[in-house]
Amino acid sequence: MRFATALVRGFSGKRANRGDDVAARTVGRLIKPRAPMSEIDPVLAWPAVILLMIGLVMVYSASIATAEGNAYTGYQADYFLVRHILFLGVGLVAGLVVFRIPMEVWQRMAPWLFLIGVVLLILTLIPGAGLKVGGSRRWLPMGPVSLQPSELMKLFVAIYAADYTVRKLDVMSSFKKGFMPMMGVILFVGCLLLFEPDFGAFVVVAAIAFGVLFLGGVGLRVFLLLGLAAIVGFILLIWIQPYMRARILGFMDPWADPFGDGYQLSHALIAFGRGEWFGVGLGGSIEKLFYLPEAHTDFLLAVIAEELGFAGVFVVVALFALLIQRAFVIGREAIRLERYFSGLVAQAIGLWIGIQSFISMGVNMGLLPTKGLTLPLMSYGGSGLLANCLALGILLRIDWETREMKRGGSV
Repeated sequence: MRFATALVRGFSGKRANRGDDVAARTVGRLIKPRAPMSEIDPVLAWPAVILLMIGLVMVYSASIATAEGNAYTGYQADYFLVRHILFLGVGLVAGLVVFRIPMEVWQRMAPWLFLIGVVLLILTLIPGAGLKVGGSRRWLPMGPVSLQPSELMKLFVAIYAADYTVRKLDVMSSFKKGFMPMMGVILFVGCLLLFEPDFGAFVVVAAIAFGVLFLGGVGLRVFLLLGLAAIVGFILLIWIQPYMRARILGFMDPWADPFGDGYQLSHALIAFGRGEWFGVGLGGSIEKLFYLPEAHTDFLLAVIAEELGFAGVFVVVALFALLIQRAFVIGREAIRLERYFSGLVAQAIGLWIGIQSFISMGVNMGLLPTKGLTLPLMSYGGSGLLANCLALGILLRIDWETREMKRGGSV
């Protein structure tokens, strides 16, 4: 500032007056060094934090009646809230830990992580090892909690698909050498998921893997053929699996059997209708009072719509859109700096969060058949919350490494 004042005095030839002081401050700002680049992207971090906090509040609101009326929970109203806080705490700590791991290490571990995920999926199908709940065998008991491997598999597939694409960049245009090996692997994983059964997780895993292949250079014609094959396969699954056929029929006309196959969807639509523009008020939902099944997990958005209305749903959708957009921006910046693995992982995480949130919201709104997918970062569930926090930690690490390269530093 002294230099700036002296500079003004030198130009004026006399003692600086009040106007000179203003000019000095202006020159001081001009010669002030640029502020250092922030460590992390706030446009990425804040939407994630806000979604986590909204999810915490809404899980408590949606689960009070279920917790109070269930002997399993000890009739404690805050049962799910306490567990959700514990899951969130573990997830945030795990996210901080993975943030410290360089992306080079993740690339080396990619095949092993994928193999671990496959082994865990196989274990869930073994009687005595896997936990069967409601006709589905999706969990591994781990003392007081249970692990759902399909949630972690989404993250492992994102990392593995990115590593595979980078290793096969020279042959990605080849259907036989680039596309077929990954298709075979994903079909194997898909069979394991369908045996659980968990069709929703299979859809998300397949979308992540083939989305990364498309971003990596696989031709559009291949994906058109894949889309056709997916439609044929979906029709066959509906024909073979009675429970899927029932879901489709309930989706097409939930009011035809509102106490049977259309029960969940009809009550979700009632919740949206009651919410109108600004909702009935936080805690005022009626549908969560044992009318809407899985209100704190699969149908959390319906409770948000009923209590916070269109305004609340709009905020949630906008936050997800911003988070997904930042994930793709981070991925594009990493690819521009020739960090292809990091860039593809970031975009794979964006695909994962985007596709799963879209399907979950579509199911709640009656736009898609019921698939049993939770809302990322928000719904109750330890495995899902852990996987989401791990993905955020990796995404923040990619962003940090990209910023370090722009500064000219090493990672």
